[in-house]
Amino acid sequence: MTNITVKDKNIYVNRELSWLQFNARVLQEAADESVPMIERLRFLGIFSNNLDEFFKVRYATVKRIDEAGKAAKSELGGIKASELLEKITQVVIRQQSESLEILQNIHKKLEDYDIYIIQETQITPKQHEFIKGYFLQHVSPALVTIILNDSVELPMLKDSAAYLAVKMILENDEKQFALIEIPKSIERFVVLPKQDDKDYIIILDDLLRYCLDDIFNIFDYKSISTHMIKITRDGELDFDSDLSKSFIDKISDSVKHRQIGDPVRFVYDKTIDKETLKYLLDKMGIDSKDSVIPGGRYHNRRDYMDFPSLGRTDLLYDKIKALPIKGLSLESSIFENISKRDYLLYTPYHTFSYVVKFLREAALDPKVKTINITIYRLAQISHVASSLINAAKNGKKVTVSIEIQARFDEAANIAYAEQMQDEGVNLLFGVAGLKVHSKMCVIEREEDHKLKRYGFISTGNFNESTAKIYTDFTLFTADQKILKDLNKVFNFFEINYKIFRYKHIITSPHYTKSKFFKLIDNEIDNVKAGKPAYIKLKMNSISSYAMVDKLYEASRAGVKIQMIVRGLCCLVPGIPGMSENIEVISIVDKFLEHTRLYVFCNDGDTKVYISSADWMTRNIENRVEVTCPIYDDVIKQELLDVFDICWNDNVKARILDEFQENKYKRNDKPKVRAQFATYDYYLKKLEN
Repeated sequence: MTNITVKDKNIYVNRELSWLQFNARVLQEAADESVPMIERLRFLGIFSNNLDEFFKVRYATVKRIDEAGKAAKSELGGIKASELLEKITQVVIRQQSESLEILQNIHKKLEDYDIYIIQETQITPKQHEFIKGYFLQHVSPALVTIILNDSVELPMLKDSAAYLAVKMILENDEKQFALIEIPKSIERFVVLPKQDDKDYIIILDDLLRYCLDDIFNIFDYKSISTHMIKITRDGELDFDSDLSKSFIDKISDSVKHRQIGDPVRFVYDKTIDKETLKYLLDKMGIDSKDSVIPGGRYHNRRDYMDFPSLGRTDLLYDKIKALPIKGLSLESSIFENISKRDYLLYTPYHTFSYVVKFLREAALDPKVKTINITIYRLAQISHVASSLINAAKNGKKVTVSIEIQARFDEAANIAYAEQMQDEGVNLLFGVAGLKVHSKMCVIEREEDHKLKRYGFISTGNFNESTAKIYTDFTLFTADQKILKDLNKVFNFFEINYKIFRYKHIITSPHYTKSKFFKLIDNEIDNVKAGKPAYIKLKMNSISSYAMVDKLYEASRAGVKIQMIVRGLCCLVPGIPGMSENIEVISIVDKFLEHTRLYVFCNDGDTKVYISSADWMTRNIENRVEVTCPIYDDVIKQELLDVFDICWNDNVKARILDEFQENKYKRNDKPKVRAQFATYDYYLKKLEN
């Protein structure tokens, strides 16, 4: 790759290409032989799922820019949209090819553990009996088979559904094409009866191939062939302007219409014959601006995220037991404890039960008068939602700001919104033009004839499921100064023409950029004055060119900057005269690194913040975000310790630099695997 220098016009990494490099890090986990075998398959599933969402959102956005005839090079990191579409396709073809090799390698190695993934040509007589029965009882009733005809328009194919493209040569030598939709209601991996203490699995696609005669028995054919295809559609929500519809109805309609959005990617089995491929592309109206990707025998490999464990705990990561927070008991009053001091919850190392306990206590406590909370993504079965409903039934005034435009979770959030509304919860649907991405809760409790506030603020969603795999900070506090500011944010949801001023928290869309600029400027002034100066940042992504430029300015002044960025990074570190004082690493491991942590030296009086906001344009300008200062010295030190543990990772950390090669950070120091070391850190805290 060409080195980037200060003289080059392009001093940023394009965000789409940087994101693809992040997904390459996920693929590295699938390739890593030190990762347990079934976990490797699940990383392949994550890689595939990520790619599906990328095409629905980012590729679709670039395609829209290209079709609108916009140059938009400044928005795309100095590259034309048409060129970027081509580059993306090239990178994805290369990554898809690599992922297929990894998958084949894992399938082969599973045989060393007596696990066999068989195809339709390898079925034994005993398995034949089971498969035929399984097909007739479970699969056949769920099948949707589309017979294709030149005179009939092709029905709308579902977004990201997988299909078997069928070509039959009939006895009269005519050709008949058809599509079999792989039913999502049936497990993709069919576990067959054990034989000789060996596990056998057949993928549903191959089970269908084995049963083609049963599916097409009304046709008299000489030969039949099948190849898998998949289409991905533009995932952008388009709202109609019908003023008679409620906001929920508009979102619901938009989610339904997403299924018929324009196609942006077509993936096919590369062994398909040219005639069948051309027939399908013509039928679907796929053109050169869509990404046409030759793939392998199987698509929708995201299903590998749910690959059956077969009871083989030896092929999975050891499950950790979520720890209690030192000094904060689940068996006593949360309010009583946090009235004395702040506490930090760090999932998944700590149990998420503290959040549910807080809300359940608020629901039952006669002294609690109001509960205000923001919700972005909820678990499928949410104790958070049930606690809020419980509170409303107990006469509390419960106000929920629910973001029903949380991408790809709209339907679930709509269902919860309607349920909560039916139970007497006051719902707010955010602010026009802004997504509410902040994660916070404030309750008001009557004490000594006055209202006292308690609350929590988080870097992640209030979701029991993701709390087991996402790393996130949640601060429990009774600091009235912070909670008063948080209440102003809830006021903003209802009176959003008024811009509130905050003394402690930092909010988007009004103050995030200016406040962080001020903090960075302070480090620049200090380093110029010969005082200590550094910046430590941990986030999911950085794509705001304004923030990147400000960090470049700080680097040129001599401020040392350490960055841990899990996902896309448009900043180019280590370039003389521009970013030589910036180092960036990325950690991809067992858990999804989701914390946002911002640290500024401040001449030795360290300022530490946790935040819902990454440094992306959308987080700074187009969302309601909250960044919260940490005032408790014990928690402040704890967060600094956690950052240092991550920074010292030399097992799962990758170096992000101008070459974008995802090289592992290796050195002669003792091995530090940050996620394992962090768990040990909290174990020791409990012992001391």
